[in-house]
Amino acid sequence: MEPLLSGVRILDLTRMLTGDYAAMLLGDLGAEVIKVETPGSGDPLRQMPPHFLEGESAYFLSINRNKKSIVMDLKSPEDRLKFYELVKKCDVVFDNFRPGILEKLGVDYDALKKYNPKIICCSISSYGKTGPYKNQPGFDLVLQALSGSMSITGEEGHAPVRMGIPMGDLAGSMFAVFSIVSALYAREQTGEGANIDISLLDSLVSMLTYVAEYYFIGDQISKPIGSGHMSVVPYRAYKTKNGYLVIAVFVEKFWQILCDVIGEPELGADERFSSTAKRLENREEVDKLLEEKFRTKPKEEWIRLLHDAGVPAAPVNRIDEVFEHPQVLARDMLVEVNHPRCGKIKMVGNPVKTDGVKDEFKPPPLLGEHTKEVLKEILGEDKE
Repeated sequence: MEPLLSGVRILDLTRMLTGDYAAMLLGDLGAEVIKVETPGSGDPLRQMPPHFLEGESAYFLSINRNKKSIVMDLKSPEDRLKFYELVKKCDVVFDNFRPGILEKLGVDYDALKKYNPKIICCSISSYGKTGPYKNQPGFDLVLQALSGSMSITGEEGHAPVRMGIPMGDLAGSMFAVFSIVSALYAREQTGEGANIDISLLDSLVSMLTYVAEYYFIGDQISKPIGSGHMSVVPYRAYKTKNGYLVIAVFVEKFWQILCDVIGEPELGADERFSSTAKRLENREEVDKLLEEKFRTKPKEEWIRLLHDAGVPAAPVNRIDEVFEHPQVLARDMLVEVNHPRCGKIKMVGNPVKTDGVKDEFKPPPLLGEHTKEVLKEILGEDKE
Protein backbone atom coordinates (compact mmCIF):
# COMPACT_ATOMS: atom_id res chain seq x y z
CA MET A 1 0.00 0.00 0.00
CA GLU A 2 1.29 3.45 -0.95
CA PRO A 3 1.75 6.12 1.77
CA LEU A 4 -1.36 8.24 2.35
CA LEU A 5 -0.04 11.33 0.53
CA SER A 6 1.89 9.52 -2.19
CA GLY A 7 1.80 11.57 -5.39
CA VAL A 8 1.25 14.89 -3.59
CA ARG A 9 3.96 17.46 -4.30
CA ILE A 10 4.47 20.39 -1.93
CA LEU A 11 6.57 23.51 -2.40
CA ASP A 12 7.64 24.39 1.13
CA LEU A 13 8.62 28.03 1.67
CA THR A 14 8.43 27.72 5.45
CA ARG A 15 11.27 28.12 7.89
CA MET A 16 11.61 27.89 11.64
CA LEU A 17 9.76 25.38 13.84
CA THR A 18 6.14 26.02 12.88
CA GLY A 19 6.57 25.40 9.19
CA ASP A 20 9.40 22.88 9.37
CA TYR A 21 7.50 20.55 11.69
CA ALA A 22 4.27 20.71 9.68
CA ALA A 23 6.09 20.06 6.40
CA MET A 24 7.92 17.10 7.97
CA LEU A 25 4.60 15.58 9.06
CA LEU A 26 3.37 15.87 5.47
CA GLY A 27 6.60 14.28 4.23
CA ASP A 28 6.21 11.44 6.76
CA LEU A 29 2.77 10.79 5.24
CA GLY A 30 4.36 10.33 1.83
CA ALA A 31 4.19 13.78 0.20
CA GLU A 32 7.15 14.96 -1.88
CA VAL A 33 8.19 18.05 0.07
CA ILE A 34 10.49 20.45 -1.79
CA LYS A 35 11.99 22.86 0.73
CA VAL A 36 12.80 26.17 -1.00
CA GLU A 37 15.66 27.91 0.81
CA THR A 38 17.43 31.21 0.29
CA PRO A 39 20.98 31.09 -1.13
CA GLY A 40 23.82 31.25 1.37
CA SER A 41 22.28 30.54 4.77
CA GLY A 42 18.98 28.77 4.03
CA ASP A 43 16.56 28.07 6.89
CA PRO A 44 17.73 30.02 9.99
CA LEU A 45 17.36 26.83 12.05
CA ARG A 46 20.45 25.45 10.29
CA GLN A 47 22.42 27.74 12.61
CA MET A 48 20.38 27.14 15.80
CA PRO A 49 22.61 26.35 18.86
CA PRO A 50 23.61 24.73 21.14
CA HIS A 51 24.11 21.24 19.66
CA PHE A 52 25.74 20.48 16.30
CA LEU A 53 26.86 17.27 14.62
CA GLU A 54 29.39 17.65 11.82
CA GLY A 55 28.24 21.26 11.49
CA GLU A 56 24.53 20.34 11.30
CA SER A 57 22.21 21.83 13.93
CA ALA A 58 20.39 19.26 16.08
CA TYR A 59 17.36 21.57 16.10
CA PHE A 60 17.23 21.63 12.28
CA LEU A 61 17.81 17.88 12.01
CA SER A 62 14.93 17.16 14.39
CA ILE A 63 12.20 18.58 12.10
CA ASN A 64 13.44 18.36 8.51
CA ARG A 65 13.54 14.73 7.39
CA ASN A 66 11.69 13.51 4.29
CA LYS A 67 12.33 16.75 2.40
CA LYS A 68 14.33 17.84 -0.61
CA SER A 69 16.21 21.13 -0.40
CA ILE A 70 16.56 23.49 -3.34
CA VAL A 71 18.10 26.95 -3.35
CA MET A 72 16.13 29.79 -4.96
CA ASP A 73 16.12 33.55 -4.59
CA LEU A 74 12.50 34.59 -5.10
CA LYS A 75 13.62 38.22 -5.37
CA SER A 76 15.42 37.23 -8.58
CA PRO A 77 13.19 37.44 -11.69
CA GLU A 78 14.92 34.39 -13.18
CA ASP A 79 14.41 32.23 -10.07
CA ARG A 80 10.85 33.47 -9.67
CA LEU A 81 10.03 32.30 -13.20
CA LYS A 82 11.44 28.87 -12.33
CA PHE A 83 9.30 28.89 -9.20
CA TYR A 84 6.20 29.58 -11.30
CA GLU A 85 7.08 26.62 -13.50
CA LEU A 86 7.37 24.43 -10.41
CA VAL A 87 3.98 25.67 -9.20
CA LYS A 88 2.44 24.28 -12.40
CA LYS A 89 3.66 20.80 -11.39
CA CYS A 90 2.85 21.00 -7.66
CA ASP A 91 -0.25 20.61 -5.49
CA VAL A 92 0.50 22.83 -2.50
CA VAL A 93 2.53 25.94 -1.70
CA PHE A 94 3.16 26.27 2.01
CA ASP A 95 4.66 29.33 3.76
CA ASN A 96 5.00 31.00 7.15
CA PHE A 97 5.86 34.56 6.11
CA ARG A 98 4.27 37.60 7.68
CA PRO A 99 1.19 38.87 5.80
CA GLY A 100 2.17 40.99 2.79
CA ILE A 101 5.54 39.35 2.09
CA LEU A 102 4.17 36.90 -0.50
CA GLU A 103 2.52 39.76 -2.39
CA LYS A 104 5.82 41.67 -2.48
CA LEU A 105 7.58 38.59 -3.85
CA GLY A 106 4.82 37.94 -6.38
CA VAL A 107 4.10 34.43 -5.06
CA ASP A 108 0.77 34.96 -3.26
CA TYR A 109 -2.31 32.86 -4.01
CA ASP A 110 -3.76 35.29 -6.57
CA ALA A 111 -0.48 35.30 -8.48
CA LEU A 112 0.08 31.53 -8.32
CA LYS A 113 -3.43 30.42 -9.33
CA LYS A 114 -2.81 32.04 -12.72
CA TYR A 115 -0.16 29.36 -13.28
CA ASN A 116 -2.06 26.55 -11.56
CA PRO A 117 -5.81 27.16 -10.95
CA LYS A 118 -5.93 24.08 -8.69
CA ILE A 119 -3.08 25.15 -6.41
CA ILE A 120 -3.63 24.98 -2.66
CA CYS A 121 -1.84 27.69 -0.70
CA CYS A 122 -1.46 27.53 3.07
CA SER A 123 0.03 30.36 5.11
CA ILE A 124 0.88 30.14 8.82
CA SER A 125 1.57 33.36 10.69
CA SER A 126 1.47 34.50 14.28
CA TYR A 127 -1.83 36.36 14.02
CA GLY A 128 -3.25 35.59 10.57
CA LYS A 129 -3.91 37.90 7.64
CA THR A 130 -6.54 40.07 9.34
CA GLY A 131 -6.93 42.02 12.57
CA PRO A 132 -4.92 44.77 14.30
CA TYR A 133 -2.02 42.44 15.16
CA LYS A 134 -1.52 41.01 11.66
CA ASN A 135 1.82 42.77 11.15
CA GLN A 136 3.17 42.17 14.65
CA PRO A 137 6.01 39.66 15.09
CA GLY A 138 5.30 36.76 17.41
CA PHE A 139 6.98 33.61 18.66
CA ASP A 140 5.81 30.69 20.76
CA LEU A 141 6.34 32.40 24.14
CA VAL A 142 4.43 35.51 23.06
CA LEU A 143 1.54 33.41 21.76
CA GLN A 144 1.37 31.28 24.91
CA ALA A 145 1.10 34.47 26.93
CA LEU A 146 -1.46 36.21 24.72
CA SER A 147 -3.67 33.12 24.32
CA GLY A 148 -4.15 32.67 28.08
CA SER A 149 -2.32 29.32 28.01
CA MET A 150 0.48 30.67 30.16
CA SER A 151 -1.92 31.99 32.78
CA ILE A 152 -3.07 28.44 33.61
CA THR A 153 0.36 26.76 33.48
CA GLY A 154 2.59 26.26 36.51
CA GLU A 155 1.91 26.52 40.25
CA GLU A 156 -0.41 29.11 41.77
CA GLY A 157 1.44 31.99 43.41
CA HIS A 158 4.58 31.52 41.32
CA ALA A 159 5.85 33.32 38.23
CA PRO A 160 4.15 32.44 34.90
CA VAL A 161 5.56 29.34 33.19
CA ARG A 162 5.62 28.42 29.51
CA MET A 163 4.69 24.89 28.54
CA GLY A 164 7.71 22.61 28.22
CA ILE A 165 7.02 21.96 24.54
CA PRO A 166 6.34 24.88 22.15
CA MET A 167 2.59 24.39 21.77
CA GLY A 168 2.15 27.84 20.25
CA ASP A 169 4.14 26.66 17.26
CA LEU A 170 3.08 23.03 17.25
CA ALA A 171 -0.66 23.76 17.47
CA GLY A 172 -0.45 25.84 14.29
CA SER A 173 1.57 23.10 12.60
CA MET A 174 -1.09 20.48 13.27
CA PHE A 175 -3.96 22.73 12.14
CA ALA A 176 -2.01 23.49 8.96
CA VAL A 177 -1.46 19.80 8.20
CA PHE A 178 -5.07 18.74 8.56
CA SER A 179 -6.22 21.87 6.67
CA ILE A 180 -3.93 21.04 3.74
CA VAL A 181 -5.08 17.41 3.72
CA SER A 182 -8.73 18.55 3.89
CA ALA A 183 -8.18 20.95 0.98
CA LEU A 184 -6.60 18.14 -1.07
CA TYR A 185 -9.67 16.00 -0.41
CA ALA A 186 -12.05 18.86 -1.27
CA ARG A 187 -10.18 19.48 -4.53
CA GLU A 188 -10.83 15.87 -5.53
CA GLN A 189 -14.56 16.62 -5.22
CA THR A 190 -14.69 20.12 -6.70
CA GLY A 191 -11.54 20.52 -8.81
CA GLU A 192 -10.84 23.81 -7.04
CA GLY A 193 -7.80 24.95 -5.10
CA ALA A 194 -7.85 26.82 -1.78
CA ASN A 195 -6.19 29.67 0.09
CA ILE A 196 -5.75 28.70 3.77
CA ASP A 197 -4.92 31.24 6.50
CA ILE A 198 -3.67 29.69 9.79
CA SER A 199 -3.03 31.87 12.85
CA LEU A 200 -0.93 30.48 15.70
CA LEU A 201 -2.89 32.60 18.15
CA ASP A 202 -6.20 31.25 16.82
CA SER A 203 -4.84 27.72 17.09
CA LEU A 204 -3.91 28.05 20.76
CA VAL A 205 -7.10 29.91 21.67
CA SER A 206 -9.15 27.10 20.09
CA MET A 207 -7.40 24.63 22.42
CA LEU A 208 -8.71 26.37 25.53
CA THR A 209 -11.88 24.26 25.06
CA TYR A 210 -13.47 23.59 28.48
CA VAL A 211 -11.32 26.24 30.19
CA ALA A 212 -13.00 28.85 27.98
CA GLU A 213 -16.43 27.31 28.49
CA TYR A 214 -16.00 27.42 32.26
CA TYR A 215 -15.56 31.18 31.83
CA PHE A 216 -18.50 31.58 29.41
CA ILE A 217 -20.93 29.56 31.55
CA GLY A 218 -19.54 29.70 35.08
CA ASP A 219 -17.68 33.04 34.98
CA GLN A 220 -14.59 31.11 36.17
CA ILE A 221 -11.23 32.67 35.34
CA SER A 222 -8.98 29.66 35.70
CA LYS A 223 -5.65 29.82 37.52
CA PRO A 224 -2.53 27.64 37.46
CA ILE A 225 -3.03 24.33 39.22
CA GLY A 226 0.33 22.65 38.72
CA SER A 227 -0.05 19.09 37.49
CA GLY A 228 -3.61 18.97 38.81
CA HIS A 229 -6.98 19.30 37.06
CA MET A 230 -9.69 21.84 37.79
CA SER A 231 -12.47 19.24 37.43
CA VAL A 232 -11.00 15.95 38.66
CA VAL A 233 -9.40 14.73 41.91
CA PRO A 234 -7.05 12.87 42.20
CA TYR A 235 -5.40 13.85 38.93
CA ARG A 236 -1.85 15.10 39.49
CA ALA A 237 1.76 14.24 40.31
CA TYR A 238 2.66 12.80 43.73
CA LYS A 239 6.10 12.36 45.25
CA THR A 240 7.23 8.85 46.10
CA LYS A 241 10.28 7.61 47.98
CA ASN A 242 12.50 8.16 44.92
CA GLY A 243 10.71 10.36 42.40
CA TYR A 244 7.31 11.36 41.07
CA LEU A 245 4.39 9.48 39.58
CA VAL A 246 1.03 10.65 38.30
CA ILE A 247 -2.46 9.31 39.00
CA ALA A 248 -5.43 10.05 36.71
CA VAL A 249 -8.74 9.02 38.28
CA PHE A 250 -10.81 10.54 35.46
CA VAL A 251 -13.46 7.80 35.59
CA GLU A 252 -15.26 7.16 38.87
CA LYS A 253 -14.61 3.40 38.99
CA PHE A 254 -10.87 3.96 39.44
CA TRP A 255 -11.30 5.68 42.81
CA GLN A 256 -12.28 2.51 44.65
CA ILE A 257 -9.52 0.54 42.91
CA LEU A 258 -6.97 3.17 43.95
CA CYS A 259 -8.20 3.01 47.54
CA ASP A 260 -7.70 -0.77 47.50
CA VAL A 261 -4.15 -0.41 46.12
CA ILE A 262 -3.06 2.04 48.82
CA GLY A 263 -4.55 -0.19 51.53
CA GLU A 264 -7.47 2.08 52.42
CA PRO A 265 -10.51 0.35 50.86
CA GLU A 266 -12.94 2.06 53.25
CA LEU A 267 -12.15 5.46 51.67
CA GLY A 268 -14.03 4.41 48.55
CA ALA A 269 -17.34 4.76 50.37
CA ASP A 270 -16.31 7.68 52.60
CA GLU A 271 -18.93 10.40 52.16
CA ARG A 272 -16.21 13.06 51.78
CA PHE A 273 -14.69 11.30 48.77
CA SER A 274 -17.57 9.27 47.30
CA SER A 275 -17.84 11.21 44.01
CA THR A 276 -15.77 13.47 41.78
CA ALA A 277 -17.74 16.48 43.00
CA LYS A 278 -17.14 15.54 46.66
CA ARG A 279 -13.42 15.01 46.07
CA LEU A 280 -13.22 18.41 44.39
CA GLU A 281 -14.72 19.97 47.51
CA ASN A 282 -12.17 18.12 49.64
CA ARG A 283 -9.18 18.31 47.30
CA GLU A 284 -6.68 19.20 50.05
CA GLU A 285 -7.66 16.22 52.18
CA VAL A 286 -7.42 13.80 49.23
CA ASP A 287 -4.03 15.13 48.17
CA LYS A 288 -2.63 15.08 51.71
CA LEU A 289 -3.76 11.49 52.22
CA LEU A 290 -2.27 10.30 48.93
CA GLU A 291 0.98 12.23 49.42
CA GLU A 292 1.52 10.47 52.74
CA LYS A 293 0.82 7.06 51.21
CA PHE A 294 2.96 7.43 48.10
CA ARG A 295 6.01 8.60 50.06
CA THR A 296 6.22 5.18 51.75
CA LYS A 297 7.43 3.22 48.68
CA PRO A 298 9.58 3.79 45.58
CA LYS A 299 7.80 4.79 42.37
CA GLU A 300 8.66 1.52 40.61
CA GLU A 301 6.79 -0.48 43.24
CA TRP A 302 3.78 1.82 43.15
CA ILE A 303 3.64 1.73 39.34
CA ARG A 304 3.67 -2.08 39.38
CA LEU A 305 0.84 -2.21 41.93
CA LEU A 306 -1.21 0.45 40.14
CA HIS A 307 -0.77 -1.13 36.71
CA ASP A 308 -1.60 -4.58 38.02
CA ALA A 309 -4.85 -3.13 39.39
CA GLY A 310 -5.58 -1.22 36.18
CA VAL A 311 -5.30 2.32 37.58
CA PRO A 312 -4.16 4.98 35.04
CA ALA A 313 -0.73 5.92 36.36
CA ALA A 314 2.81 6.59 35.13
CA PRO A 315 6.22 7.66 36.36
CA VAL A 316 7.27 11.19 35.44
CA ASN A 317 9.93 10.19 32.92
CA ARG A 318 13.02 12.15 32.01
CA ILE A 319 13.72 12.44 28.27
CA ASP A 320 16.31 9.65 28.40
CA GLU A 321 13.78 7.38 30.10
CA VAL A 322 11.19 8.09 27.40
CA PHE A 323 13.38 6.58 24.70
CA GLU A 324 14.05 3.47 26.79
CA HIS A 325 10.39 2.84 27.52
CA PRO A 326 9.07 -0.43 26.04
CA GLN A 327 5.81 1.10 24.80
CA VAL A 328 7.63 3.91 22.98
CA LEU A 329 10.05 1.42 21.41
CA ALA A 330 7.28 -1.02 20.46
CA ARG A 331 5.53 1.77 18.52
CA ASP A 332 8.71 2.68 16.59
CA MET A 333 8.84 6.15 18.06
CA LEU A 334 12.64 5.98 18.05
CA VAL A 335 14.09 5.61 14.54
CA GLU A 336 17.43 6.00 12.80
CA VAL A 337 18.25 7.67 9.49
CA ASN A 338 21.49 7.77 7.51
CA HIS A 339 22.56 11.37 7.02
CA PRO A 340 25.05 12.15 4.22
CA ARG A 341 27.28 14.17 6.55
CA CYS A 342 26.43 12.99 10.07
CA GLY A 343 26.06 9.25 9.48
CA LYS A 344 23.41 7.44 11.53
CA ILE A 345 21.30 9.78 13.65
CA LYS A 346 18.40 8.98 15.97
CA MET A 347 15.09 10.76 15.50
CA VAL A 348 11.59 10.73 16.94
CA GLY A 349 9.33 8.43 14.87
CA ASN A 350 6.11 9.05 12.97
CA PRO A 351 3.02 8.91 15.22
CA VAL A 352 0.70 8.03 12.31
CA LYS A 353 0.48 4.26 11.86
CA THR A 354 -1.37 2.92 8.81
CA ASP A 355 -1.90 -0.78 8.13
CA GLY A 356 0.10 -1.89 5.11
CA VAL A 357 2.26 1.25 4.96
CA LYS A 358 5.90 0.99 6.01
CA ASP A 359 7.54 4.18 7.22
CA GLU A 360 10.36 5.47 5.05
CA PHE A 361 12.62 8.09 6.55
CA LYS A 362 14.95 10.10 4.34
CA PRO A 363 17.53 12.22 6.18
CA PRO A 364 17.21 15.97 6.62
CA PRO A 365 18.70 17.55 3.48
CA LEU A 366 21.88 19.53 3.11
CA LEU A 367 21.33 23.08 1.90
CA GLY A 368 20.52 22.95 -1.83
CA GLU A 369 21.23 19.22 -1.98
CA HIS A 370 18.41 18.55 -4.44
CA THR A 371 18.41 21.73 -6.58
CA LYS A 372 19.78 20.05 -9.73
CA GLU A 373 17.68 16.91 -9.21
CA VAL A 374 14.40 18.83 -8.82
CA LEU A 375 15.00 21.21 -11.72
CA LYS A 376 15.96 18.31 -13.98
CA GLU A 377 13.18 15.90 -12.97
CA ILE A 378 10.33 18.43 -12.75
CA LEU A 379 11.33 21.17 -15.20
CA GLY A 380 13.57 19.13 -17.48
CA GLU A 381 16.55 21.45 -16.95
CA ASP A 382 19.88 19.81 -17.74
CA LYS A 383 22.30 22.69 -17.36
CA GLU A 384 24.53 23.28 -14.33
